Amino acid sequence: MRLLLTALAVVLLALPVHAAEPVRGMVRYVYDGDTLLLVARSQGQLKVRLYGIDAPETAQPDRPGQPYGAVARRVLMYKLLGRVVTVEPQDQDRYGRLVGVVRLDGRDINAEMVAEGLAWAYRQYLQGPYASTYSGLEERARHRHLGLWRQGNPLPPWEFRRITSGRRRHF
Repeated sequence: MRLLLTALAVVLLALPVHAAEPVRGMVRYVYDGDTLLLVARSQGQLKVRLYGIDAPETAQPDRPGQPYGAVARRVLMYKLLGRVVTVEPQDQDRYGRLVGVVRLDGRDINAEMVAEGLAWAYRQYLQGPYASTYSGLEERARHRHLGLWRQGNPLPPWEFRRITSGRRRHF
């Protein structure tokens, strides 16, 4: 019994370490300004949500998009499509997506999207050093009127989703 408990403890302790290992792969598709499809040699296809940011929503068949949603998607495509990136896992969301910090040649792409005014710092989910970094980048982009901050008072995506969720068609 003691051997079984010891083995179980070793397995449970090893899981978070394995889950936190960086994932390297090629970006095959960009869904919007904060979500992409990664093809990794060891894991196959992974849908990846950029950690700590929330980009304006893009138009879908069942709902309209937000201003700068298409721009954010195009910029992320330009930066990453067809390129090999490293994802530093932070979490897994309720949709089963890997949530992580995407790096290209050492650059923090999540931070770049916020700094360029193409995403909000998603404070509800930010922790540790990313919280102050991303929040500071958002403030700078806001003061410089970059990207979506050219609008007077842009509607955050989490509010947009809440407002438009009643308009969605259910199949």
